[in-house]
Amino acid sequence: MLGLQKKRIYLGRGLGMWAYWLHRLTGLALVAYLLLHIMVISSATGGAQSFDPLLATLQSPLFVLLDLGLLALVLIHGLNGIRIFLFDLGIGIASQKQLFTGLMAVAVVIFLIGTAISWPHMFK
Repeated sequence: MLGLQKKRIYLGRGLGMWAYWLHRLTGLALVAYLLLHIMVISSATGGAQSFDPLLATLQSPLFVLLDLGLLALVLIHGLNGIRIFLFDLGIGIASQKQLFTGLMAVAVVIFLIGTAISWPHMFK
C-alpha cells in the first residue's frame, strides 16, 4: 500500500519540468520566428524599392532588442538540446540538475556578450 501512495505524488515540479517546458516553448517560438523570417525575406522579391524600407525598420532599436530575444531562445533551446543529447548517450543522467544549471549559466554569459555587442546598435 505504501508504494501506491508514493506514485500519487506529482513529480513534475522540479527543475527537470522547467527544462522540459523551456525546451518545448523555445522550440515553438523558434518555429514561429522562422515562419516570420521567411515571410520577411520573401519581400525581397519585390526589389529594392520594397525591401529597403523594410530593412530600415528591421535595423531599428526595437528589432535589435528582438534579435537579443532570438539569441536567448537559440541559446536556451540549443544548450538544453545538447543536455538532452548527452542523456540519450547515457552521460550526465545522475547530475542533470547541475548540467542544466551549468548550461544555462553558459547561456547567460553568451547572452551578456551578445548584449554588449548589440548595445551600441540600440542607441545609435
